[in-house]
Amino acid sequence: MNLKSNEPFWLLKNGLIASYPSLKSNEECDVLVIGGGITGSLIAHQMVTEGYKTILIDKREICNGSTSATTSMLQYEIDVPLFELIEQIGEKGAVESYKACSDSIDTIEKLSKEIKSTSGFKRKKSLYYASKKKDVEWLKKEYKARKDAGFDVKWLESKDILKQFGFENTFGGILSKQGASIDAFKFSHELFKLNEKEGLQIFDKTEMTKVEYFKGYNLVTVDSGFEIKAKKIIYCIGYESKNLIKENFVNLKSTYAIVSEIDHDKFKNITNTLVWNTDEPYMYMRTTDDGRLLIGGGDEDFYDAEKRDNLLDKKEKEILKTLKKIKPDYHFYTDFVWAGTFGETKDGLPYIGDHKNFKNSYFVLGFGGNGITFSVTGMEMASQFMKGKKHLLSRYFKFGR
Repeated sequence: MNLKSNEPFWLLKNGLIASYPSLKSNEECDVLVIGGGITGSLIAHQMVTEGYKTILIDKREICNGSTSATTSMLQYEIDVPLFELIEQIGEKGAVESYKACSDSIDTIEKLSKEIKSTSGFKRKKSLYYASKKKDVEWLKKEYKARKDAGFDVKWLESKDILKQFGFENTFGGILSKQGASIDAFKFSHELFKLNEKEGLQIFDKTEMTKVEYFKGYNLVTVDSGFEIKAKKIIYCIGYESKNLIKENFVNLKSTYAIVSEIDHDKFKNITNTLVWNTDEPYMYMRTTDDGRLLIGGGDEDFYDAEKRDNLLDKKEKEILKTLKKIKPDYHFYTDFVWAGTFGETKDGLPYIGDHKNFKNSYFVLGFGGNGITFSVTGMEMASQFMKGKKHLLSRYFKFGR
């Protein structure tokens, strides 16, 4: 009998938090947010806070897309190392992008306190360790780049990692002070409930089928035939933007994760630290707010959901093999194993801004391992866009860069 679940852990942990109606009438608004995940919840919160009449729609049930599958590791580190990003886009853009992610963690903490969230936000350090001896040289270069940029980092030798965390077979690593974790599924639902009370209209199982552009507004038709007249549209649809935008601007990846109860006696400081390594694809690890151990990795190109899900058993074995390298004597009893899809860009940066083919519209697409922190940056950027102002990061996050 197979007792492991192949459903995302957060869905089963939280159950059905809330349900919303589908659209059954014509509506008007200042801002139409398309996409009901963590990004949509943050952007809608910003719009409602600033007094815009806001409607949000999602073709699924709320938060049942990528937000239900995210591992919710909040890191300032971008998938492309800082020293490499500096070479790609220049020091100013690279450092400011990293700092924006760092500031986003502070913003989530502040917001979570303001709304009295029960989503388990927790401050954590972040350990980025070299899994191969050949990685040490460039990882030390990365350490210097972060240090020079003002980040609170410390270099640990392999013996230090063994002493502090009990991890064997590492070759040194970077310990960062800034990091956190959260239950993004629950946090998003909390934001939606809060803003619904403030006037946000939410419609799930409502899919956009057509957009017509007029001077000063857009007319959106949904699958039920009803229409929404919106002065601005903000698309928060993540990797599904690939179906909307014709150019090849993002690669889709499948990622895998497993969850189990944890033997705290065999782990040191794991509840206070995010862990990831220099493998390609990299392994990542964190604890959950209910005391479980979550490990992910095994990323590969996405082709279709069926093929992705058929690899669950194989990917589980791959992830556990990586764990065995640093914890040879630890037996991981898998309770949950699931897969998710995300977008990966060549520079590790999101796409936030307007697009020439979509009038009166903006996109907030937080790709890569920093989807949540990029979405928080998107709150500030969307606020500026709505006021007709420019943002420092727009040139680095724009389409066609």
